[in-house]
Amino acid sequence: MASLKRWLERRRNPWKGIAFESYKAFRKDGAQARITDFSDLEPGAVVLDFGGFEGSWTEQVLAAQPQARVHVFEPHPGFAEKLRQRFADRPTVTVHACALGREAGTLQLSDAGDASSAVADHSRSFAAPVKAARDFFAETGIAQVQLAKINIEGGEYELLPALIEAGLIRGITRLVVQFHLFRPENREARKAITDRLAETHEIAWAYPFVWEEWRLKS
Repeated sequence: MASLKRWLERRRNPWKGIAFESYKAFRKDGAQARITDFSDLEPGAVVLDFGGFEGSWTEQVLAAQPQARVHVFEPHPGFAEKLRQRFADRPTVTVHACALGREAGTLQLSDAGDASSAVADHSRSFAAPVKAARDFFAETGIAQVQLAKINIEGGEYELLPALIEAGLIRGITRLVVQFHLFRPENREARKAITDRLAETHEIAWAYPFVWEEWRLKS
């Protein structure tokens, strides 16, 4: 049934072909392990988890490096509260019930569990707070981030330009991001962002619109 659904989706939206091919290669290569490779994390490393959801990725970070200082961003209020409860006894974990963007404000997010999004069309929605990326880094005094994971259902098209334009991207050593392909124009948006990322970072591996990793140039 799942394969039939994917086949129908591809027939209806041929522009999604790049994502389907990337996913096939991602599965074939067993690349999921790359997202949870924390072997280079040092004690006290700052880690940013954008799109914390239920906290499983952060939990894996802490299992590999218990002294990592993790900031988890989850604008969905229900998930943010569960994250606070899950990590209540982990003083190195800070949960932020907001998104980061260019400017402070609010945005409407669809309420669809782990697929809650500012760009996908869902019937239920809620207002989520947004903090300006530059303000967050200034307030926390964070200068160097060893690892950042971004999986925010289309919000990457707002967050990454905000980090680049503020010069904050230069402080992120390793960036693992999932670009989402909701609309045909997302292909051009991803290219515009990765072209700018390439000024400061090198691509380590990529399965476009599935997962990819960028590393700060030496």
